[in-house]
Amino acid sequence: MSEKIRRRSTVARHGQLRTPGPISQLLKMLGIGLAVLLVSGLSIGAFVVSDLYSSATADAVDLEGQRPVPPNIDEFEGGFNLLLIGTDSCEDKYAHLFGDRCDGPDSSGTLNDVNILVHVSEEPRRITAVSFPRDLMLPIPSCTREDGSETSAMSKQPLNSTYSYGGLNCAAKTITELTGEQIDFAASVTFGGVIEITNAIGGVDVCLANPIRDRYTGLDMAAGTHTVQGLEALQFLRTRHGVGDGSDLGRIGNQQQYMSSLARKLISGEVLGNVSTMLRLSNTALSNLEPSTSLTNPTTIVQVALAVKDVPFEDIVFLQYPTYTDPADRDKVVPNYDAAGVMWDAIAANEQLQVTHENTGNDGVVVQEPDDTSATDETEATDEAATETPAPQDPATELPDTIRGSSAAQQTCSNGNVR
Repeated sequence: MSEKIRRRSTVARHGQLRTPGPISQLLKMLGIGLAVLLVSGLSIGAFVVSDLYSSATADAVDLEGQRPVPPNIDEFEGGFNLLLIGTDSCEDKYAHLFGDRCDGPDSSGTLNDVNILVHVSEEPRRITAVSFPRDLMLPIPSCTREDGSETSAMSKQPLNSTYSYGGLNCAAKTITELTGEQIDFAASVTFGGVIEITNAIGGVDVCLANPIRDRYTGLDMAAGTHTVQGLEALQFLRTRHGVGDGSDLGRIGNQQQYMSSLARKLISGEVLGNVSTMLRLSNTALSNLEPSTSLTNPTTIVQVALAVKDVPFEDIVFLQYPTYTDPADRDKVVPNYDAAGVMWDAIAANEQLQVTHENTGNDGVVVQEPDDTSATDETEATDEAATETPAPQDPATELPDTIRGSSAAQQTCSNGNVR
């Protein structure tokens, strides 16, 4: 398999997919949010299944300082933001799978190890998902816990400790203070939820440019394409030592490959075109999610899904929040505010984004050239649609080369560090 690395661009290489049939279109309208706003199995689109709605509101969390949700989300000036987090909660059913994390000296507390802020712009609709390293050292504000008590503000702590301090609300408030971005919706999912949700959709295809062997997660995969589900999917999403330079930044790239593949699978109709699969997925997602109260109105959920249903793959962009190595601890990182400012300004201006970072052996993924990708049903469908004339594109805004990322239109493969 070729491992050619190239300069990344969000410019489209294919036309958009053809309009699906009536049933698929209806499911797409209701479930497209699942495709593009899904993090390690985390979904909001599934909330629209009305007979399951009541169970989605039981554990909803209030977000401090949240602006009112208008009757029509098109009224959100500048678009809206959704925070998705994955927590390492040691549920009884799955604790035995995670070794020391659940029964060792560091087993207390629940950490938010995956943190992604998804921005959905005004027209033309674009989706930008920004991943934050779990070991990002930053100030944590005072937060209101679910029981009404207040946590103390701290000048410098890792981002993934915020859920332990003050739950979903504290994670959201911390990221808002870091970025200046108002968080309108939020949701979290557990390790066990990842397993259950990935099983519900029949697994996700991932590509490995090199083998991965990680004794910490137990993942052992050969180079090539694999369909991962259950525990293996979670091991793939959690692996850090097995990709790139073994850092959390490499892991984020690996997770973003999973998300891109998942989005392509769902939008292709394999899931959204199957009523029984969608119902199973909806039921599973609802059983494993903790939403914000703003994310419990079925009408709002449908509006979110409709807002993103026609976004082309090249305008679904996954980025990593830019960082420097922490001078006080080489195993931690601190914010690169200058590069982040350029990124947030471009997002606020609703500009098409171009990633200029060129991957090296330290990165978690490599970008495949179009002729390196094996033919699949999904790529054949995309090639068939390529005869359609793409919509004219505005000049893309180049991001600083310190910002890693890719678009859903690109095929990336895990850069396993077993050579």
